[in-house]
Amino acid sequence: MHVHRHIFIALALLGVSIGSVGCDESLTSITGPTPNLVPTFSSIQAEIFNNGDSSGRAACVQCHNAIGQLFNGLNLNANVSYNNLVNVASRFKAGAVRVIPGDPENSYLIHKLEGRAGIVGVRMPFSGPPYLTAGQILVIRKWIELGARND
Repeated sequence: MHVHRHIFIALALLGVSIGSVGCDESLTSITGPTPNLVPTFSSIQAEIFNNGDSSGRAACVQCHNAIGQLFNGLNLNANVSYNNLVNVASRFKAGAVRVIPGDPENSYLIHKLEGRAGIVGVRMPFSGPPYLTAGQILVIRKWIELGARND
């Protein structure tokens, strides 16, 4: 319950922050170590999946690649990541869908990034901490909320 309260507060702050950011301004106040991160798939691919950040977080593709998928069930390389995430069932958690467009709360990707109770395995990234910041996760949540488009 305590975690959900923090998520709610962070979402409220994200809404205010995004609403007050002009078209030519960045979201750096909430995205921390990934100052160019915005709620589009191409940005998430570039800033989160393909690259680590200044906090020391490793790139997701270090483990989630064509070879790693044999062990962890997910390839996040740019040419296949979208089709491996959106409307795709989790390989290890029955009934879980990785990304449900418009529904970040029930998207298993968010559960894994937040380290929620009930996930199979551990919080992502496996090498964490550091994990994604609350602001980075909020941007991913916003992308899902906006329909998880392949943009």
